[in-house]
Amino acid sequence: MAKLAMFGGSRTIDRGSVPAEQIRWPIVTEAEHESARRVFDSGSFTSNSTGGGEVAALEREWAEFVGAPYCAAVSNGTAAIELALAAAGIEPGAEILVPALSFVASAVGAVQRMLVPVFVDIDPVTFAMSPAAAKELITPRTRAILVVHLHGLPADMTAFRELADQHGLLLIEDAAQSHGASYRGQRTGTLGDIATFSLNVVKNLPTCGEGGLITTADPELHRKVVLHRQFGEDLTRRERDYVSRVLAGNAKLSAVQAAFARCQLDRLAEYDAARQVNVRAMFDSLAGLPGLLLPAVPEDRTHAWHILRMRFDPVAMGCPEVAPGALRTILHRALRAEGVPLQQYQLVPLPWQEAFRERAGFGGYPWKLNDVAPVAHRAEDYPVTTAVIEDSLTLQRWHLNPNSGPVLLRCAEAMHKVWENLDTLIPIARSVEHRPPWSEFTEERGEA
Repeated sequence: MAKLAMFGGSRTIDRGSVPAEQIRWPIVTEAEHESARRVFDSGSFTSNSTGGGEVAALEREWAEFVGAPYCAAVSNGTAAIELALAAAGIEPGAEILVPALSFVASAVGAVQRMLVPVFVDIDPVTFAMSPAAAKELITPRTRAILVVHLHGLPADMTAFRELADQHGLLLIEDAAQSHGASYRGQRTGTLGDIATFSLNVVKNLPTCGEGGLITTADPELHRKVVLHRQFGEDLTRRERDYVSRVLAGNAKLSAVQAAFARCQLDRLAEYDAARQVNVRAMFDSLAGLPGLLLPAVPEDRTHAWHILRMRFDPVAMGCPEVAPGALRTILHRALRAEGVPLQQYQLVPLPWQEAFRERAGFGGYPWKLNDVAPVAHRAEDYPVTTAVIEDSLTLQRWHLNPNSGPVLLRCAEAMHKVWENLDTLIPIARSVEHRPPWSEFTEERGEA
């Protein structure tokens, strides 16, 4: 049995031993360089019309790729959420259901439109919002459901479509992590009333910085998105008249970013196919490790594998008395010492992010609009979300590269080494005094 690196043994993956061509992301080729030169030579750097240019070309190509009639390119994924809600015309103070586990932008986009986010627990298999939990939180003030296809796996959109139709709610897909994934034969971006994507540099479809896309089958929603994208100006006119039809800001995507994203889109299917093979090979190697719960993919959908989340079960590892967070902490230390860059994704559920606990940033709005008192969020309100945060780690970015197969197998080798040493690590986990990161403020407020 090999000695663990955290105790002085050799690292499985030495620093600097991983070739950049196996893990670099995004991959920049001569096509990206040429696309930037093309923009520079054209002199058209922004999108003040919906006619030609790189931005319009990206919109057409993405709409065709996902199968949506309309697409609008915007400055980033958060702006995409805000503009989708602006286009829907939801009144300030209304409620929108948002998953309790997601990146903060999923809720911030709503707050920027003065909508109150109502946080919903997640499903333990998909890690997306639970339809059953969402149903229980619908009130007369609810106007929309924002479903996040977390980590790249589509949520149960049939259940959410039925729920939205039953209550007359807008159904929004936050598809920031699910480029190319499909649900029952349809790609994400076509499963709700309107959908938003991120083109952030770390996404499966990246640009050289920030960007976003909004897809819909509703021509009126699309028209209003475009109206809100540039100061409320009507961009369908032959000449720009500088007249603002609605109060709106500036959320345009630059031509350079659009050109870069178009090159990445040309290779998206190829990269996804390689990623499917690489991730599956890694998981096949890890299958059978006691207590290691690998991501599951229901038969009716595909996974984009933006993030790989692995959970750890103390019971199956023979230590039911060990707190899941304590076990995860020790495994994290051991695996990082072996050179595996696992990390947590979100340290606390969204409702316990400081910004939401303190309602900081907009002077207490949008909650003040309806005189909504602070909610005493309890751990039992989000049992799955808190469990997943406590007992899991994620692999991010390394696996996105289509050449990552060899390094992913090295990660699997490191995990086998750590599991061979569980008899050494579990006693350490037993001695750890672990408290969830949200326990301090929940106890102070009597919310635990």
